[in-house]
Amino acid sequence: MRYNIAWLMKIGIFYHEKKIPAGAVERLEKELSVSGAQVFRFCGEQEIGGIDRLVVLGGDGAMLRAARQCSKSGIPLVGVNYGTIGFLTEFERGEEAQAASLALDLHCGLIARTMLEAVYGGKSEHCLNEVAFLRRIAPDAADEVVHIRVNIGGSSAGEFRADGLILSTPTGSTAYSLSAGGSILTPECAAFLLTPVNAFSLRSRPIVCSDGSTLSFSFPTGVVEMYGDGEFLGELHGGEEVTVKKSERHAVFMTKGRQDFFRRLTEKIN
Repeated sequence: MRYNIAWLMKIGIFYHEKKIPAGAVERLEKELSVSGAQVFRFCGEQEIGGIDRLVVLGGDGAMLRAARQCSKSGIPLVGVNYGTIGFLTEFERGEEAQAASLALDLHCGLIARTMLEAVYGGKSEHCLNEVAFLRRIAPDAADEVVHIRVNIGGSSAGEFRADGLILSTPTGSTAYSLSAGGSILTPECAAFLLTPVNAFSLRSRPIVCSDGSTLSFSFPTGVVEMYGDGEFLGELHGGEEVTVKKSERHAVFMTKGRQDFFRRLTEKIN
């Protein structure tokens, strides 16, 4: 016999109050509360914590922000798409009741997604999709490609001359990397994908390597901007180095059933 222990659960709702209709938040909160769960709201830049599970109302950007925070303590999350594509979300807008039911199900399926850890300047960042190094674009910026030297697992992978370079996980292979001409990796691949952005040399092509590899990036000249999951992390100058490896953290997603990756791919990406 399965007992209803929803009243023991602490479930959070993450959303941007200026982008998500108040009615959607209220519907979700009602669905969760009626089962006895304690409900906590997290808006904008609030720190997420002290909960068992999280429901995200928003698009892929909101999912990425929530996933990075939840990965610190392994909090499972599920999304309701209020964005454009919603590749990381499990439900579409209006399906708050279904999302609540999944969040309350202690026996639902869970998928752990690989993350990256970038170490630079005495600090580190954990990213779900990608780490990107891009040419600085500003009125006073030099109008030239950037030079990025890459080392994979202790061996030189050469120097890339391009507008930038993207290192992505399988999850991130369908995001920025894909728009730059990178290959699609299925979620179960134990690999990273290195994709140049507008490479100056025609021989520069995407590289797939084991996710057990440690990669290092250095910049002999100029200024390079570093981004993690689309968020600006800072500027890098000649002589600085960034090391990226597989993170010990994982982003854990709740799922309503068997995931058909290729069906989702054809539905979401046109």
